[in-house]
Amino acid sequence: MRKAIIAGNWKMNNTAAQGVELVEALKPLVADAECDVVVCVPFTDIPAVSKALAGSNIRLGAQNVHFAEKGAYTGEISADMLKEYGVEYVIIGHSERRQYFGETDETVNKRMHAALAAGLIPIVCIGESLEERETGKTESVLDVQIREGLKGLDDVSKIVIAYEPVWAIGTGKTATAEQANETIGFIRKTLAEVFCPVCAEKVRIQYGGSMNAKNCKELMAMPEIDGGLIGGASLKSADFAAIVHYNK
Repeated sequence: MRKAIIAGNWKMNNTAAQGVELVEALKPLVADAECDVVVCVPFTDIPAVSKALAGSNIRLGAQNVHFAEKGAYTGEISADMLKEYGVEYVIIGHSERRQYFGETDETVNKRMHAALAAGLIPIVCIGESLEERETGKTESVLDVQIREGLKGLDDVSKIVIAYEPVWAIGTGKTATAEQANETIGFIRKTLAEVFCPVCAEKVRIQYGGSMNAKNCKELMAMPEIDGGLIGGASLKSADFAAIVHYNK
């Protein structure tokens, strides 16, 4: 059995003080969670939120990591810098990074390997655009993202994958539960081909397209969906807690 993982992606929201206020409200609401709970916060929030999460069951994540250990990379953050503050997870290749900041499958691959080398757990994001889905290219796009983005990985079960249809990010649109399950099933099948069937069955694959308190039960009831990468709904403690407790 794969343990579900619900991760909040705060994106560019919440000052450090606001972040602490949010997790303090969240902690008692999810203390009895049966799934893994993660909050992926802005870099400047990490020290304060890390301290606030101490002793709780909520794990800390970052939203990006550079592939070099150190060097002349102005504005970037290394894996060791994240580790120092107790970060355990890191989002890599989010569609917004690909769309706005030139992220490619090659840079996703390099960041993933750097994160793993430092002992972080990458949440690697893949997904297709609306045009790609409407023109029947979903599977070919995902196939390339998997083969190129995960190249050189010795054990795919060391990472988490987030399937995020780009057309459902921040739009309020969402794939139907059946669409999401079918596509994640394709991802798992491809992982079995590229790596091994046993490894593919161990990989936790999240759905990352506008999951919220209203649709989480239906999505999480699907056999291939192992969790959610939550955007807007993670910014309100009650909404995020409702998703964490999708099975109640």
